[in-house]
Amino acid sequence: MLTFAIVGKTNVGKTTLFNAATLLNAEISNYPFTTKEPNFGTAYVCDICVCQELGVEDNPQNSACIEGWRYIPVRIIDVPGLLKDAWTGRGLGNRFLSAIGQADALIHVVDASGSIDEEGNISRPGSGNPVQDVMDIEMEMELWICHIIERNKQQITRDSDKKNIEEALTKTLTGIKTRTPQVIQALKLSDLEEKPISRWRPEETLDFSHNLLPIIKPTLLMANKMDLPIADDNLEKLIDYYSHALVAASSAEAELALRLADKSGLIEYSPGQEKFRVIDEAKLTIEQKKAIDYIEQRVLYKFMRTGIQQALNTLAFKLLKMNMVYPVSDEAKYSDNHGNILPDVHLMHDDATPIDLARTVHSRLAENYILAVDARTGLRLPKDYALRHRDIVKIMTQKRAKSR
Repeated sequence: MLTFAIVGKTNVGKTTLFNAATLLNAEISNYPFTTKEPNFGTAYVCDICVCQELGVEDNPQNSACIEGWRYIPVRIIDVPGLLKDAWTGRGLGNRFLSAIGQADALIHVVDASGSIDEEGNISRPGSGNPVQDVMDIEMEMELWICHIIERNKQQITRDSDKKNIEEALTKTLTGIKTRTPQVIQALKLSDLEEKPISRWRPEETLDFSHNLLPIIKPTLLMANKMDLPIADDNLEKLIDYYSHALVAASSAEAELALRLADKSGLIEYSPGQEKFRVIDEAKLTIEQKKAIDYIEQRVLYKFMRTGIQQALNTLAFKLLKMNMVYPVSDEAKYSDNHGNILPDVHLMHDDATPIDLARTVHSRLAENYILAVDARTGLRLPKDYALRHRDIVKIMTQKRAKSR
């Protein structure tokens, strides 16, 4: 399952975002290290379901279809707030950074209102520096990777004598989801392709780590608390300084409030949508009416959405370039063997093939693979066909001989 980690300083709204995305009840308080252990939960990424295009009523099994939007589960980790020198173990930093190693991509939450000091404590809006906050957390993660390499430098050197440096580094960094092509790319960017690692200077190791981090952990910067004063100015500064990155505006508190209100039956709201509907205004308290008006005026009217669902979708479909692919057994009815229409959907990398899809569904399906068919057109798909977003695919297999 695709895994996202929420990172950032303390009190920037990471746990609120986590609760909004998962509706779990992780403790939320305004003091450092409220979250003392990483929280793990299930969130969802979504896109328009192919049932709308086909004009059929689907019966999802591994996902959900809500008002024509297909929601696919992903794993999400709420990483406790990182402080300066976290890579040395300060504030349980090593444990928290290890949780980041499990992620396929990161949501880096920053307090756009500038209400956090350098130690992660709440201060007055505008007194903090969101740009510096991002730089601090990125440096901690780079130093963490650098430390892993330095700690294993002798072993990497020995492995480099038997194979190339790319494979030797990959072996050491595989625990944080690093692949050889990514190492090759970072080595090239660092101009270290031909230099033996035994001769790397500390600043070269740090430069390699700096180049590797965004490759192995694609990151979306989330400017949170956009409904608070001064946030607009800080958002512009973040966009200007991190022009090479994706920066999104958000209000995790607004999203959490909307999802809880929907869960309580006070409103109808689908995550990621531009509006909600109050079911019975007479049942709302004065405080609830004020909260809804605030969200409408300060968040939805201004930004159209709260930004939370869009962040998850952006990570999956833009940064990681995943495709939603629907496997079926009956291409005429778009169903499985039990008659469920469009039962499953899987997130596949943009270079995935039909055999990769078969392997994702079940290992035995890949072992007995013969060919794949485009369910829409009936055309046979080449073995090396790169699956596309919203493909509907039938995998055909050979029957296994019964053992006597």
